[in-house]
Amino acid sequence: MSSDPITLRARFNPLIKPFLVMQIGVTMIFTVVGIPLAVIWFLGVGRWWAQHYFDRLECQLGERSLRFRKGILVTTEKTIPLENIQDVTFIEGPILKYFNLSTLKFETAGHSVGQASDMRLTGIVDAQAFRSRIIEAREALRHPAPHAHDDPQLAVLRSIESKLDEIAALLRAKQ
Repeated sequence: MSSDPITLRARFNPLIKPFLVMQIGVTMIFTVVGIPLAVIWFLGVGRWWAQHYFDRLECQLGERSLRFRKGILVTTEKTIPLENIQDVTFIEGPILKYFNLSTLKFETAGHSVGQASDMRLTGIVDAQAFRSRIIEAREALRHPAPHAHDDPQLAVLRSIESKLDEIAALLRAKQ
């Protein structure tokens, strides 16, 4: 486990389970060779697999990184530093809409083409809001708000401001 404190944990829509069963089953049917496997898939193996996949889905937004895990036989666990995230794309097509789902695609600085598919998450509840929180956290990390007690330049400017206020008060008093 990382030392990055979790600020938000994503919830996943249970409708991802029938979506995955349909998506993989239809893919098997289109391969023609997979038609016998598709029958077994739709008779129950697919539901079992989808339930276990759903149970292992995890996504956490920390102060400095985004961590997610997915998969059963092949588990992908990835931690992406927020400063490396270039964009978070919200994807919603007609089939995803039918299942009330959407996909978030994470584009990072310097990612290779082969890893792009590992950076997609489907089924996050209120994905638009989660996307916004990721972007806000990234921007807060890139452009931290200055603290008056930490920034010596800000302290000098405040000192100058107070002196100018004193001068303005003296000028008003002389009029």
